[in-house]
Amino acid sequence: MVKRALALFFLLLLLSSASAEEILEPVEQVPDYVEWLLEVASGEVGYREGDHGWSKYGEWAGDPYAQWCAEFLTWCVDQVDQRHGTHLLKRLYPLYSGQNTGRAWFIREGRFVVRKGEVDGWGYEWLKGHDSFIRTGDYVPQPGDYIFFTWTSGVDTDHVALVEYCSRTPDGKTLIHVIEGNNPVGVARNTYSLYDTQILGYGTVHDLADITMRFGNSGEKVRQLQESLAYLGFLESRFITGNFGNATADAVRAFQNRYGIRPNTIANMETQQRLQREVDLKRDMDPTTWMVVDDEAD
Repeated sequence: MVKRALALFFLLLLLSSASAEEILEPVEQVPDYVEWLLEVASGEVGYREGDHGWSKYGEWAGDPYAQWCAEFLTWCVDQVDQRHGTHLLKRLYPLYSGQNTGRAWFIREGRFVVRKGEVDGWGYEWLKGHDSFIRTGDYVPQPGDYIFFTWTSGVDTDHVALVEYCSRTPDGKTLIHVIEGNNPVGVARNTYSLYDTQILGYGTVHDLADITMRFGNSGEKVRQLQESLAYLGFLESRFITGNFGNATADAVRAFQNRYGIRPNTIANMETQQRLQREVDLKRDMDPTTWMVVDDEAD
């Protein structure tokens, strides 16, 4: 592992020196499985599809002639699982091939960061620890993130790639370096501007953002919301389902009324941040969470 990490470091240093770009150090810790995934994907660079769009990635996924950018990434994750005994597929990365399925999976898992604006069907996002909604450039993607694109400036996903690293040019521009399949007929490295308007957002390795939730949403963020409401006594534990239904809406309204927030049943930034403060306060006051210190060990 150390040898591979050092090799990657010196490769990036060489690339940085040759291009006069500054390689940005990841803000978050890069897990072993991300290094393994990048190693697998790097080994596929140069692969080219066969006649009529045939690819081994599409064949592996069940459709040899499919557009195969998602199939390539999924195949790479599966290779990591096979080689290292991990269980990444369907747990940390999606098993998918459909147009919007991968992005929707990351949203349900609570690990999607929008480039700007709203997440369709949900609401606005904010990075954890921040008090403003996400704007373009606020989030610099980390190694192992998926990056989702639209070619029509709509909300539908047309392409996906794997983030390898980011860099900064001498004139201050941030570039995202990726490995991607189906580009246009092979696996290749590519570079995109952090401000590229065709970027929809990122499926992230880490849970880095919170999102506005409302009736009808479902997923890990909803479950976390419900657990907090239940901990404070606003929701019965039997309603911790990950689905934002009537019981959750009523609990959010009751919480908002209690703390002077406009009771609109929408778990917005103000509601969630106040909810977290109340949860933290209760935990601090709960004797069962106190750490027992052995005086003799001092």
